Amino acid sequence: MATYAIGDIQGCYRSFQQLLEHIHFDEQHDHLWLVGDMINRGSGSLDVLRWVYRHQSVIVTVLGNHDLHTLAVAEGFIPLHKSDTIQDLLAAPDRDELLDWLRRQPMIYSGNGYLMVHAGLLPQWTASQAMALGAEVEAALASDNYRDFLKHMYGNEPNRWDDCLQGIERLRLITNAMTRLRICTADGEMDFKFKGELEAIPAGYMPWFDVPQRQSADTTIICGHWSALGLHTRGNLFALDTGCLWGEKLTALRLDDRQIFQVPCTEATPRKIE
Repeated sequence: MATYAIGDIQGCYRSFQQLLEHIHFDEQHDHLWLVGDMINRGSGSLDVLRWVYRHQSVIVTVLGNHDLHTLAVAEGFIPLHKSDTIQDLLAAPDRDELLDWLRRQPMIYSGNGYLMVHAGLLPQWTASQAMALGAEVEAALASDNYRDFLKHMYGNEPNRWDDCLQGIERLRLITNAMTRLRICTADGEMDFKFKGELEAIPAGYMPWFDVPQRQSADTTIICGHWSALGLHTRGNLFALDTGCLWGEKLTALRLDDRQIFQVPCTEATPRKIE
């Protein structure tokens, strides 16, 4: 029995299945953790979501920005982007069942000595506080008024944490940090434009995981979202988005012994920063 964390799949169904074969995944004994962005941009979003839904008893997934984007598009709050590839999913006869399941997935998850979140955590948040904040967004998504949350989810403000935040501004900030954060200032002001490599980070900003005295530094975090970062591992961090969608690799981490497994991408999407 083993547990594997897998980086951003983004609808790359063939690569996902090849990685499962590579790790000899046994659905009778093994478990999967998915770091979010299961769908969109690759050619097999519907296949990925159907597979995950069928195997939900052995899977934990956290929500990523593309997963939330799909929910907002499905509700008609924003139009499809030209690079979206979720049309088959939105037209599928089982779309409502799949999307209802998707919006009830966690924003953040803790277990086996690890914490998993799609993008990152603000420096002021302890791991336990982040779990509680994630639960606030999860409650909004699972409520009868979930459409109101999705309608007002988008926006870059506020861009720094304040304990006094309330309502949709509080939920939006939590969502942005957990699904979009790459870099911030030492006091946690987030920048959402930057998507590049470490050496290109603008002055005054740093990777969220390098902020001095980050309150969650005593917790080992598994994340994705930052494809230009690539595989980035250290004692308390495993960043697993290795740009499968852009012709790179899809990565799995075996939690039991921290061994890395990878397969080359089979998608034909030209490389770009995302």
